[in-house]
Amino acid sequence: MEKVNVGKRILGANEQYAHKNSELLSRRKQLCLNLISSPGSGKTTTLVRTITDLSDQLRIGVIEGDLRTDIDAQRVRATKAPAIQIETEGACHLSARQVNKALSRLPLDALDMIFIENVGNLVCPSAFELGEDGKIVLLPVTEGDDKPAKYPGIFAKSKALLVNKIDLLASGLVDFDLERVKTDARRLNQDIEIFPVSARTGDGMDQWYDWLKSQVQKAHA
Repeated sequence: MEKVNVGKRILGANEQYAHKNSELLSRRKQLCLNLISSPGSGKTTTLVRTITDLSDQLRIGVIEGDLRTDIDAQRVRATKAPAIQIETEGACHLSARQVNKALSRLPLDALDMIFIENVGNLVCPSAFELGEDGKIVLLPVTEGDDKPAKYPGIFAKSKALLVNKIDLLASGLVDFDLERVKTDARRLNQDIEIFPVSARTGDGMDQWYDWLKSQVQKAHA
């Protein structure tokens, strides 16, 4: 009896669509970043602030992934940025096929870059390539400084790490060692860019914006 590796078949089919997405974005010279974090980390708040603050410099579109509802897509659309909602109906990650369909619905000619806000999860989304230029992992200080050690896959694969909610550190109510996170993340990925930020107050966001604009310029070149 022939054995079939279902996992390989699923990933193989996903890779085909990821390749299509990558070719499309490369041909159009458009940056696409896949934003990944646990639920409640501040992904949507970070996206909304980024889109708003850079509205006169970058035209940003968003593909939103959630199990249910379009709550986050509505928040993005309130900034006047286009957002396509994908409801995964229980799946813990977006697939490249879903992203391919969403890309066809975005006004790509009017955009400089696309963010994919993946389903809230540090594990599943890291295993599925979507054809993006890179992954961005977001870690809030409220989640603990042990996450790079406990979930190495996503930190090893990401271009950048946003350490969010740093405004809470001054309160003394959060036990979080930023240097430990930096050391552990760079042990896994020596090239990862690390940006301590607060999407609520705006602390550190300028450094994130400068890096983001440089990535858009590279893609356009």
